[in-house]
Amino acid sequence: MTGFDDSSQAMSLVAFSTVATITLLLCVMTGPDSDDLDEFYTGYGSLSPMRNGLAIAGDYISAATVLGTGGVIALFGYDGIVLALSTALSLMLLMFLLAEPLRNAGRFTMGDALTRRTPGRAVRMTACVVTLAALLPLMLVQLAGTGQLLAFILGFSGDSLKTGCIIGLGVLMISYAAIGGMKGTALIQILKIVMLLGSGAVVSVLILNRFDWNPGALFDTAAENSGVGSAFLSSGLQFAGGPHPRLDMITAQLAVVLGGACLPHVTMRMYTASSARQVRRSMSWAVSSVALFVLVITVVGFGATALIGREVIAGADPQGNTAYLLGSRAAFGEDVSTAETLLFTTVTTAIFLTLLASVAGMILSCANSLAHDVFAARVHEMSERREMLLARLSALAVGVPAIILATLVQHRSLQPLVTLSFCLGASALAPALVYSLFWRRYTRTGLLCTLIGGSAVVLVLMPGTNLVSGSPASAFPGADFNFFPFTTTGLVSIPAGFLLGWLGTVASGRQKSEEQRKQYEAVEGWILAGAVRKGS
Repeated sequence: MTGFDDSSQAMSLVAFSTVATITLLLCVMTGPDSDDLDEFYTGYGSLSPMRNGLAIAGDYISAATVLGTGGVIALFGYDGIVLALSTALSLMLLMFLLAEPLRNAGRFTMGDALTRRTPGRAVRMTACVVTLAALLPLMLVQLAGTGQLLAFILGFSGDSLKTGCIIGLGVLMISYAAIGGMKGTALIQILKIVMLLGSGAVVSVLILNRFDWNPGALFDTAAENSGVGSAFLSSGLQFAGGPHPRLDMITAQLAVVLGGACLPHVTMRMYTASSARQVRRSMSWAVSSVALFVLVITVVGFGATALIGREVIAGADPQGNTAYLLGSRAAFGEDVSTAETLLFTTVTTAIFLTLLASVAGMILSCANSLAHDVFAARVHEMSERREMLLARLSALAVGVPAIILATLVQHRSLQPLVTLSFCLGASALAPALVYSLFWRRYTRTGLLCTLIGGSAVVLVLMPGTNLVSGSPASAFPGADFNFFPFTTTGLVSIPAGFLLGWLGTVASGRQKSEEQRKQYEAVEGWILAGAVRKGS
């Protein structure tokens, strides 16, 4: 029983349709010309720091973050707060360590940033493959979650209707990326984050008001209704079933911190800033927005457990993905006024928009990489009109397989896919970016070893984790091929990514390292201080 009455469901359906229509019109109106690459890839850096910062926060807070992190907070208490804080810490890492060098070194894609000092098609193609590998699992999670979420809100249960929702919304998301480009998707991200934070803040106020503005009373009531008592407010509950809960928790948070900061759909927003000062100011807005979201989701998650109980949340969805919605609904009490129904409709619309915007940003990042790093790199002096056409066709080439795969995995646990994306970001992309931007002697061989080796270690270990098999909540509950007893691969794959990059550089020989040192010193001012920007 969700407590969503017919009027809420009808209003939500009308709101969804309205938002989909308005956002598509925004993309058409703000879409780039057919022969203007800079406008398609970066929007000419025309967004103000505040709008760009909100767009970065919008890209960063995906539907997996809203629903997944909200569920972890509602089901596991303290561990969920740590996960939410790790999410904010990840963006701060991007802000203080990588944002300015990325903006200075790159132009359109991750491949641009990595080939700044080690040019070559092999690096570009490898960067594209890793970009696709890191973002495709996240796209599947959001698309598959779309059908489940709409079924939950609108009260239908048929598999064919869920599949229809996935296909219809997937087509809409492809349209956003192909028509709107960077500027169009940025406007959707801004609308999404404003609605998400605004509606979430009001719900948080209502929940705190139910507990007389006493956060301690909220936490204590949540612990009482969790069924596990004081363990709800202590670390380790989420990982209690594993043999090494403390170590598992640390490596999981490390994967979130390093991986979240380096996922390509987030880093591509750095290239939209027109100067180093602009990127600093943009990141300040982004970090502030994400920090506010952490407070909101903590209150709503604990409020859900305190008001309706952990058992009800787990009964609605074993992963807790509906906790944010259930907590928002429970904040209104038994009798819901028209104003409260409107507010709940705003909450559901914000989550619906989050699903749309998140996948659109990921499709755009993958399409940009395919068009710019693979196809355009093969042809010297490709016309801008042709590359633009390739980018739009690439959005279709990425989106269609994602929709098909999402319909196939919608009945499985999707947590392994989320973890896979963050592990690839932390184990392959993070060491590649850190070494490329800051290590003078880093060679092309070292870079390829980092990207390929780090990704390979993740892909080998991931099937053996607790999330894939060996437990009732895993993706394959009836099987047990659990040879790596952790929830993430980070314990091995993150050190392996850095080690393989170092070994590849050492194996290149002293002469290659010295050549790379000289090449790095020639562009060091550009990368670290933004003295010159490539392509400007």
